[in-house]
Amino acid sequence: MEKNLDRVMEEVVSQPGVFGCVFVDHQGLCLGAKGKASTESAGLIAAIAEQAAKLEPHSGAPIIALENDDKTCIIQRTGTITGAIYKNKHS
Repeated sequence: MEKNLDRVMEEVVSQPGVFGCVFVDHQGLCLGAKGKASTESAGLIAAIAEQAAKLEPHSGAPIIALENDDKTCIIQRTGTITGAIYKNKHS
């Protein structure tokens, strides 16, 4: 799985505007990070995805976008893995 995850992370950070990504398990443990993404954010990313899913429990997994003036963090859980992608807004 580790080689597959490394390949996925390389693909993600090679996309235009993307400068980092983090993948975490359902307990908030970091599975991998690439680019300018901190492994220390793993638990927080899992918690945000879990709390957002409680807003509409009978819907699919939500996509959460956290934005500031020039960056966006997109978080989504798929199964037991949650991913966060960090992007520049204007690239």
